[in-house]
Amino acid sequence: MAVSKNAADAEAVCPYRLVLEHVTSRWGVLVLIELLERPYRFSELRRAISGLGGRTVSEKMLTQTLQTLERDGLVHRDAKPVIPPRVDYSLTGLGREAAEQVRSLAQWTHDRMPAVAKARQAYDEAREIQSRAS
Repeated sequence: MAVSKNAADAEAVCPYRLVLEHVTSRWGVLVLIELLERPYRFSELRRAISGLGGRTVSEKMLTQTLQTLERDGLVHRDAKPVIPPRVDYSLTGLGREAAEQVRSLAQWTHDRMPAVAKARQAYDEAREIQSRAS
């Protein structure tokens, strides 16, 4: 995967933030969580991820996400020299650690969503009252 000059600059300035962005990206989170269960072939992974978020991940975006996570040492790509070609994706040890952290955050979000919804409603109502008073 070619790294653009801007990505290389960002990596040099703050490599931690860049890895965090990869791990917590829209598709990165879903890839990591799904690969915790088992290795997947590309098409299987695409179907599994699309079933989770309600939106379909494009082949291009899934490819980019997998390449990025592979470059970061989180995903292992195993290409078998058979016809037709078979490529399996799995987590590395480092990837498993990251995926477990992301899964915990996703679970927290799921568990605490009612409290978040209540806070949002209170915020919106307060803003509406302020808006009318102005």
